[in-house]
Amino acid sequence: QVQLVESGGGLVQAGGSLRLSCAASRSIFTINGMGWYRQTPGKQRELVAAITRGGTTNYADSVKGRFTISRDNAKNTVYLQMNSLIPEDTAVYYCNAGGEFGVSWGRGTQVIVSS
Repeated sequence: QVQLVESGGGLVQAGGSLRLSCAASRSIFTINGMGWYRQTPGKQRELVAAITRGGTTNYADSVKGRFTISRDNAKNTVYLQMNSLIPEDTAVYYCNAGGEFGVSWGRGTQVIVSS
């Protein structure tokens, strides 16, 4: 059982940047993996970026070179730095965590990229 709260979403023009934050209610060191997913109407939720407890990261091909996932264990927080945003990045972004407790999801934060 872990509660996740996302923040940092908003409206930005194409080419701009945003940084999303996901604050967890427990030490993220105890969580096996955390990640960011996104979803738009009519499409299934897709993985954007993930980071394991050991620090290994992976990204969707569509965001490689533009997005960076990182964490601050002292703050129990995972970040998603999004640069060079394009309209296709528009979605609700959800934080995810998995561990012995199962799988938890945040409520999401909206990102809108205008052209």
